[in-house]
Amino acid sequence: MTDRPLFPNRRFAAFLFDMDGTILTSIVAAERVWAAWARRHGLDVATFLPTIHGVRTVETVRRLALPGVDVEAEAAAITRAEMEDLDGIAPIAGAAAFLASLPAERWAIVTSASRELAKRRLGAARLSIPPVMVTADDVERGKPAPDAFLLAAERLGYGADECLVFEDTAAGVLAADAAGAEAVVITATHTQTFATRHPTVLDYTGLRVRTAPDGSLELFLQS
Repeated sequence: MTDRPLFPNRRFAAFLFDMDGTILTSIVAAERVWAAWARRHGLDVATFLPTIHGVRTVETVRRLALPGVDVEAEAAAITRAEMEDLDGIAPIAGAAAFLASLPAERWAIVTSASRELAKRRLGAARLSIPPVMVTADDVERGKPAPDAFLLAAERLGYGADECLVFEDTAAGVLAADAAGAEAVVITATHTQTFATRHPTVLDYTGLRVRTAPDGSLELFLQS
């Protein structure tokens, strides 16, 4: 087996990881909570569920414009329900070992979940919490706006254009593009594909990282 560079002639200052669907799978738990909520509000569950991924809860509820609904209160109730339902949450294959191979000061989690929900899901998946984690609580605009990725890069001490984003949703990839970052799309949880110019990989089992003499990171795919 040989390692080939996923981004030939390119090194990165840091890696920025989405959480749900990217380093862990929470789809079963999240869709359980959202399906129950959707039924209470008379929504078509099958049509609605694909719209919840990759964006902040409050923005999903607001987008529906349901009459008589307190958006902030509903979003808070959904988040509480998600924090109580951790059954089925697990790491994406190879994610734990890959994250452990990274210098702690060179990666961050950038998630549309709240901070407390993110901590609970990471704990359920037995994944480490890095020193830098940007959540829905930290930004006014969630993905596909670039704000969260820009903030994470800044907190690590770099520009977003120096970073590589790991994502699984179209909204997340749009946010990475808007931030000026390169991206890798993780497809382990995909039931439907979406068009992207970025390289796609199933999971982390074939990915390898090397730290260059100057401290920058190179990404390789085993083949």
